[in-house]
Amino acid sequence: MIRLVFILMLATSTAAAQSTGEAAIAAAERLALAGESLTAAASASDRVSALTETVKAYEDGLIAMRAGLRRAAIRQKTVEAELAAKSDEVGRLLGVLQTMGRAPTPLLLLHPSGPMGTARGGMMLADVAPAIQAEVTVLRGQLEEVALLRGLQETAAAKLQDGLDGAQTARAALSAAISNRSNLPLRFTEDPIQTALLLASTETLEAFAGGLTEAFIDGETPVDAMGQKGALTMPVQGQLLRAFDTPDAAGIRRPGVIVAARPRALVTAPAASTILFRGQLLDYGNVIILEPAADVLFVIAGLAEVFGEAGQVIPEGSPIGLLGGEVPSARAILTENGANSGGVASQTLYLEVREGQSPVNPADWFVLDAN
Repeated sequence: MIRLVFILMLATSTAAAQSTGEAAIAAAERLALAGESLTAAASASDRVSALTETVKAYEDGLIAMRAGLRRAAIRQKTVEAELAAKSDEVGRLLGVLQTMGRAPTPLLLLHPSGPMGTARGGMMLADVAPAIQAEVTVLRGQLEEVALLRGLQETAAAKLQDGLDGAQTARAALSAAISNRSNLPLRFTEDPIQTALLLASTETLEAFAGGLTEAFIDGETPVDAMGQKGALTMPVQGQLLRAFDTPDAAGIRRPGVIVAARPRALVTAPAASTILFRGQLLDYGNVIILEPAADVLFVIAGLAEVFGEAGQVIPEGSPIGLLGGEVPSARAILTENGANSGGVASQTLYLEVREGQSPVNPADWFVLDAN
């Protein structure tokens, strides 16, 4: 009974390992599909939309590939450790099999004590043979599993590098397509001198936002995201690092949330909005301010590159920028561990929501736990 439970446990772990390998293979296929969509985007009628989806596809594929390879590496080490731990048992098993293989079959069936001993030996052999066969089957499965996982590791570098190169090409093409875009509605035309004077004369985000709306906004907003309140997705795929109004290590509180994301991650508009401002602002760094509804502002900071121009009305999901950082190489990804995880969620995005010039919890607008 104990042996049966042991064999069932090994079979279950082998099935889990097969799914681990399949996950990495599926991720590689997703990267290949992203490459095909990059080729198709060149002839798309809306290149910005097509390239946005392509960049997202690459990001999803690379995330899945990284996770699949990490699981495969962990599983490989686990199986190799199991094999090393029972090396003595495997050695004895091989010794028995070699002895049985060398001895002539008639001699194996004879016993020195005569017919009775021969009969007893035959009965014992009949009992032992299936157990030996079961051990051999388990051992063969583990060795095949290690070979499969090693093969995945060997071919992963090329797959990863292709994905990283494709993602970089897609980001560059997206940036160029946005620069050439001229079909967006324009709600107002920014006055650079007035904006510069406003920046120089204000010391807080609240004062700047108030002066901005007074300087440039005239009439009703052409978009209204109030109906989406509470259901918006975050502008970037990542993990919530600091909640609303939570102090950081230095004790500084900000009326927004901070999201940890991967280097060069694409940031998109959570709702159709008017771009009120883009550029350096106070100590927030590179900022874009969106107005998705009357008297509502989304302040998004931490971008290395910002897309769009002040006054444009952009659709939901429109790319508004890229995070900074250096994307790790394929080899760095393959060799990363807990202490060396370069590039994994190493960038941060700040999101602040203001209603009527007062900050509110972004959780009132966004589904924060969906990332």
